[in-house]
Amino acid sequence: MDNYIVSARKYRPSTFRSVVGQKSLTTTLKNAIQSNKLAHAYLFCGPRGVGKTSCARIFAKTINCLNLTEDGEACNACESCRAFNEQRSYNIHELDAASNNSVDDIRTLIDQVRIPPPIGKYKVFIIDEVHMLTTAAFNAFLKTLEEPPHHALFILATTEKHKVLPTILSRCQIYDFSRISIADMVEHLQYVSSQEGVTAELEALNVIAQKADGGMRDALSIFDQVVSFTNGNITYQAVIDNLNVLDYEYYFRLTDAILSGNVRASLLILNEILGKGFDGQNIITGLAGHFRDLLVCRDESTLVLFEVGASIRERYKEMAKRCPDQLLFKAIELANTCDLNYRASRNKRLLLELTLIQLCQLTQAAVEDKKKALIEPISGTNPTSPGASNGQSQQTQTPPVTAAAGAPQVVSTRMPSTASVPPPASIPNQARRTSRPMGISMKEIGVEKPKPQVAQPTAAAVKEVVAPFDNETLIREWDNYAATIDKKVYLKNTMINCKPTLQENYYFEVAVHNPGQQEELINNAIHILPFLRQHLNNSRIQMRVRIVEGNEKHLAYTSTEKLELLMKINPTLGRLKDEFNLTLD
Repeated sequence: MDNYIVSARKYRPSTFRSVVGQKSLTTTLKNAIQSNKLAHAYLFCGPRGVGKTSCARIFAKTINCLNLTEDGEACNACESCRAFNEQRSYNIHELDAASNNSVDDIRTLIDQVRIPPPIGKYKVFIIDEVHMLTTAAFNAFLKTLEEPPHHALFILATTEKHKVLPTILSRCQIYDFSRISIADMVEHLQYVSSQEGVTAELEALNVIAQKADGGMRDALSIFDQVVSFTNGNITYQAVIDNLNVLDYEYYFRLTDAILSGNVRASLLILNEILGKGFDGQNIITGLAGHFRDLLVCRDESTLVLFEVGASIRERYKEMAKRCPDQLLFKAIELANTCDLNYRASRNKRLLLELTLIQLCQLTQAAVEDKKKALIEPISGTNPTSPGASNGQSQQTQTPPVTAAAGAPQVVSTRMPSTASVPPPASIPNQARRTSRPMGISMKEIGVEKPKPQVAQPTAAAVKEVVAPFDNETLIREWDNYAATIDKKVYLKNTMINCKPTLQENYYFEVAVHNPGQQEELINNAIHILPFLRQHLNNSRIQMRVRIVEGNEKHLAYTSTEKLELLMKINPTLGRLKDEFNLTLD
């Protein structure tokens, strides 16, 4: 027991070859040593436990080795290597900047820099957690770091590169260490298990690697903890029990309940999970990650993003086949929104349950969307007329209308064939109102309407009427409609001041001066267009409404805009406002 060494220390890398998950960086360092192209200062940065300090020590030992191997590794046999391995080398100095971060500490280090190495070529100074140095200490270190003696070499290590002064960064070669992948960690844990005589399931090691979050040191620490818990027989169940990790099985059960739309089953599963002591936020973040894993399993090209064991992988692939992409997109969004709102919520359990209810409704919503696609609304589209059997059909879908200033707004209200409209006696009043061959008000767009009853089309059909007309005739009928308006004074003035311009395919455009006029014409298109179609004998007439660009930019509509415009015209008004501390109510 007295000689026990934790795995993180016992299996700490001693050669570049034994460093896990940083092959590109170790190859670069070995090549620099072999070609004798060494910088005087290096900065190793990256997350904790990925090998920064270990690589610094290996690098320091290798550059002082008297008999390098052919592949650029230290021989571990010469006096310099043996002194390093026995921790009695005077060529390597380590400084923990977290506790030695003052100017005096840096001055002591600078005094040591002047002394040449007793054995080997270089004296290496490793400064760990260098971002903890004070600004004064950094400044005292600058000159020595920029122009050290030829025998001195500095290796700085930090987890927070952004806290290091730019003047320090500019004097170093920077090496960014990445998080170690789950596959690399599992492979190394298997090696450690074989060396320690421990039996371990692959899924159990995979959970340990995921829990370590990219840090090999953390993974080895967790490994030692689980070995103590299981007496050397590491199983998947033992790992999730000891580490308080939520089992995959719960996520699969929740997914089954969501796909079947079973709200009550999902709430009972949530209650079971909470009863085991799991935090609600961990549950929802784990569920979001579960949906993400299902999404990447739906395509062979994205399977590389899925890092779990082989047995669980197959189960994910089978479950992913049952989950449409759109459902997974929405499920990830709902889970992420719940995660963002969880901390601020007063009733956290209710928030989780509400999210599960919304998730269970996704499948039902998808089924309803498919039904809507099979049954076309009477007022939205025009079913194919009897003459469509010859390959002719009429397009009657109303295009979306937006309110972007400066862009023409299209109002389409083509008249559908009467073959698509049931007799008045066969449908309710609400359905008759929705079946009128009129346009759609801006206020009605985006609002779900009650579904009209669909009746069988009658045998009679009215042919589409397309009579040509010119711009003068269009303006005349436009003015005729304006003359019939009594109560809507704003609409009447708009039509008098803004005349239509005929364009291609029986479209006409109306250029207005402000958004109010634009909205007025769009809202009343339901009355204007039928009038024009009837009097011009053309059922294809459609209208575009746009704001004149100059007016869009310069007209003031709000009280604040009007005040700013007045102050721009008369600066004295602005000074008056400031002098008397006036505000706009």
